[in-house]
Amino acid sequence: MYRATTRGIEVTVEPAFSEERSALEAGAYFWTYTIEIVNTGSETVQLVNRHWRIIDARGKTFEVQGPGVVGEQPVLDPGESFRYTSGVPLGTPSGMMSGTYEMRTKAGDRFLAEVPAFSLDSPGVIPTIN
Repeated sequence: MYRATTRGIEVTVEPAFSEERSALEAGAYFWTYTIEIVNTGSETVQLVNRHWRIIDARGKTFEVQGPGVVGEQPVLDPGESFRYTSGVPLGTPSGMMSGTYEMRTKAGDRFLAEVPAFSLDSPGVIPTIN
């Protein structure tokens, strides 16, 4: 499990290799990742946008940006959390992801909450991040 906290927003990531959604003989690998976002701060926030940086084992980088996560822009009052699962395909048996969530407070302040870098490793591969 990977964890980062920014301005009272705690983001925890748990990646898992998905053999059933991978086609190993074709060089197609797939991971799911479950993310929990907890508002440990004192102000209500909304997750407005996401930005992902995905790097495969060859060093090829992919950038993904867009509104919300899994079609939602959750509002989190202090003490509340939001959990979701998504996935990512790669053409290599390992890689890594990191990113940010753009958060907006009720007062209109915006800040970037860090999503910790996490390793994408298929079974039998030496982890890319510890």
